[in-house]
Amino acid sequence: MAASAGARVVDRLIQSRTAPEAATLIGYGKVEELAASAASNSADVIVFDHDLSPTQQRNLEKRLDAKVIDRTQLILDIFASRAHTREGRLQVELAQLNYLLPRLTGRGAAMSRLGGGIGTRGPGETQLETDRRRIARRIKKIEDDLEHVRTGRALHRRRRSAVPLATLALAGYTNAGKSTLFNRLTQAGVLADAKMFATLDPTVRPLLLPSRRRVLLSDTVGFIRNLPTTVVKAFRATLEEVNEAALVLHVVDASAPAAAANVEHVLKVLDEIGAAKIPQIVILNKVDRLDPDQSDAGVLRQRLLGHGGEHESIRTVAVSALTGQGIDRLLSTIDEVLPMDPVVRTEIAIDAGDGATLAMLHEFGRVFEVRYEEGRAIVDAEVPESLRRRLDTR
Repeated sequence: MAASAGARVVDRLIQSRTAPEAATLIGYGKVEELAASAASNSADVIVFDHDLSPTQQRNLEKRLDAKVIDRTQLILDIFASRAHTREGRLQVELAQLNYLLPRLTGRGAAMSRLGGGIGTRGPGETQLETDRRRIARRIKKIEDDLEHVRTGRALHRRRRSAVPLATLALAGYTNAGKSTLFNRLTQAGVLADAKMFATLDPTVRPLLLPSRRRVLLSDTVGFIRNLPTTVVKAFRATLEEVNEAALVLHVVDASAPAAAANVEHVLKVLDEIGAAKIPQIVILNKVDRLDPDQSDAGVLRQRLLGHGGEHESIRTVAVSALTGQGIDRLLSTIDEVLPMDPVVRTEIAIDAGDGATLAMLHEFGRVFEVRYEEGRAIVDAEVPESLRRRLDTR
């Protein structure tokens, strides 16, 4: 993550202790060792792969004489560099402000506005209180803006559901190759970078399956272990794309040493956001990096999901999004797992002036005849069952 944020790592220290030390997390002896390492390597930033309390962060910066950031702050920094759309920038700013608010303590009366006269003696309104109020107002404004985004995204989903197109959501650990696979399947040209969280904003594109069914494919933000709560809350609108999907395509970097742990973490996050019961295909990506005897789908499945148990019903497909290996098999598996939408012949009565519905019937069905009776158009057509049900209930 540090490299993704643009840092050059010069040293790593690991500590094992029974409990965190309240003042510095790592204890006085380890702080001294860390200070010596930072000084010898001329390091100006020290990153902790752990959340720090505001007090711990201040104490460490005083003793280490360097900027100290924790895991959450590093993730937020990466997110800030990756956010390009207005929605992405709002989500990141909200998470950053929620992180900053409890860390304003310590500036105190040194930045006070002292008054004169009765009722104004003493520290008066401190800069700290002013900052807190200003940040609280900004948080409220961003939350309101994001609620509008959430409402708009829900409207887009309702519009998508008005036509017989199922939505598939790509999900997975960050840097698993989701955007590369998305581009391979849809020729979308989405940024695919070997960096963490290269994609923050969901992108939706159409996809044609071997059965000639058309579906929508959505690329979403990558997951990571211990994803900060502030980030999960801020990206609620984005994660809802997964909840609304008919099928989750869980992409795994099969070549990663921690692939099994990454799979378990993603399954846990899917459960936390209410998407655990959605049908799922685990896509074992990057098999081109593995030796032939290690790239067998059955071997990979057993290594990453175990044998039997609660994951027995999950289908797996081994692919390489980079080379195209296994993509045809993946598309066929999607066709098999995705609930079928049979085509039926029916007569549908619509208003004679309802050109939009008539155009939709031509686009998603096969129209045999249109006749007009007393201001109504009677359409004889073959259409997907889901579209017929939607039109019948309008």
